[in-house]
Amino acid sequence: MKTGIAILVVSESSLQLSLTIAKHLPGSNLYSSFESIFTDTIPSIAIFLKEHFNRFEAFVFVGSLGICVRSLAPFITDKHTDPAIVNIDSTGKYIVSVLSGHIGGANSLTKQIARITGGQAVITTQSDNTDLWALDTLGKTYQWKETVHNATMNKLIASFVNKNPVALLLEVRDQGTSYLERTKPDHVSIFYRYEEIPQQNFAILIAVTPHLYNPAIPTLHFHPQVFHVGIGCRKNCFPQGISQYIESVIIQQQLSPLSIRSISTIELKKDEPLLQELQAYFPDSEIHIYQADELKDINIPNPSEKVFEVTGVYGIAESSARKSAGSGPLLIEKQKGMLKEGNDFTFALAQDVTSLRKGHIEIVGAGPGDPELISVRGRRMLEEADLILYAGSLVPEELTHCAKPGAIVRSSAALNLEEQFELMKQFYDKGLFVVRLHTGDPCIYGAIQEQMAFFDTYGMSYHITPGISSFQAAAAALQSQFTIPERVQTIILTRGEGRTPMPEKEKLHLLAKSQSTMCIFLSAGVVEQVQEELLQHYPPTTPVAACYHLTWKDERIYRSELQNLVKIVKENNLTLTTMIVVGEAIDNREGLSKLYSSNFHHLFRK
Repeated sequence: MKTGIAILVVSESSLQLSLTIAKHLPGSNLYSSFESIFTDTIPSIAIFLKEHFNRFEAFVFVGSLGICVRSLAPFITDKHTDPAIVNIDSTGKYIVSVLSGHIGGANSLTKQIARITGGQAVITTQSDNTDLWALDTLGKTYQWKETVHNATMNKLIASFVNKNPVALLLEVRDQGTSYLERTKPDHVSIFYRYEEIPQQNFAILIAVTPHLYNPAIPTLHFHPQVFHVGIGCRKNCFPQGISQYIESVIIQQQLSPLSIRSISTIELKKDEPLLQELQAYFPDSEIHIYQADELKDINIPNPSEKVFEVTGVYGIAESSARKSAGSGPLLIEKQKGMLKEGNDFTFALAQDVTSLRKGHIEIVGAGPGDPELISVRGRRMLEEADLILYAGSLVPEELTHCAKPGAIVRSSAALNLEEQFELMKQFYDKGLFVVRLHTGDPCIYGAIQEQMAFFDTYGMSYHITPGISSFQAAAAALQSQFTIPERVQTIILTRGEGRTPMPEKEKLHLLAKSQSTMCIFLSAGVVEQVQEELLQHYPPTTPVAACYHLTWKDERIYRSELQNLVKIVKENNLTLTTMIVVGEAIDNREGLSKLYSSNFHHLFRK
């Protein structure tokens, strides 16, 4: 197995540059044909390559491109097996991807080294230079297995980069399909059902699907890992031929065995020879073993009282398949088999619930307000959404301006909880993508708990994308580190008591005992009470800041001492969208961290 990167230093003049690259390039080692305490000495580059060409994942030549090419020539065989080769001139100005650009990873390595040296990456691959997908590496990138029909991979790539019309079939949803939808070139048309593709209008088909089809046009078929097989059998079932039988049944259902991700069963069957045989036959599959308690409540279409008497579950194959699939649907219900007398077995196949192209709700943290402070993922979610439901009273509308054409954008300010849920469910039930956009980080006073309760009740798919909280924006705006070495090591996020009562143990005056840095949300309206409680333990001269609309265009920040908190809030008419910060960490510049001390050693600096 190839591992590591060999940096070949051609001349002593290239040594300093090579040392810099090696220091910042994980997994690399330096080799030179001249004596140096910084490198491993080799007889010659030619001899080293002859002996080690198939040992390393990549070779980086620092020196003349001519020497690099002449040294490599005798050993080049096939782009699918050759290591990545990168050449760097002795000044570090040009970093050239020489060999195995896509499959070997030379193109990405070239870009990585260019970032280290500040040089220019030179990549001649057409798809890279035209911002087209690298079809020969997509499968590896997203853990899809690939097959090619009615053509060779090279012909498919040539047709694609020459911008012939391409049909893209997406029958699952995962990170890879989201990328393809987001970066679709103009000559690509997206379809979500095979039957809807007018094949006569396209030169090639790219299909990301676990289903098997027989298209008439050249096809690149990506098989995502989304199937989970559940297994049950008699004790010591003779396994010979069963794997092939299961595979044949899967194919008969026009499903791809290459999409099998896991083999699952109950604890009682974990040592069965059949399980070992299946793992050997489907070598990339995971093995999942479940306790009876984990399977007993899973809903299955073919329950068996007899199986329950023996195992404590109503069906091993179906329940274990659905368990591994996250309660995803059964595409093949329980199948009984017996290839040899007395060797009964059952199996079922389920699809991973996260891969289903169905409705989904993404709860996204918008950040404190500035549209540039939303996360990269959060921005991408907004760009992909079919419905954006944003907290209009707290989130600037500008954050939604990146919505794709045709997307529906609504404010939730005038909607109650039931109306919000009804709107989201309308889109969800159509198989569409919904973004619920909350201020800051949605997990901090985001009121998402009651929404998630609705989603759970209706079995809806949802996920949370965190955001930058206003307390973090406050630290940045105040140019303050909210922890001080050896003096303040705790940050408390809380609120004053208003219409929502505070738990007795979380009253402000009790939290104030620690004199930690305290960030108080949603409390400008009860500022008198806040100041009174804080003064029970913080000194009156403790630094305080009232931060209104942090990162918004009308941001205002007022600094003072705790004894003047009420005054600055009232005099400046600050509202509920104000963060109050109290603690000696504000504007502090004393105290040294041990992290960067020359006497402190850690994993990355020894």
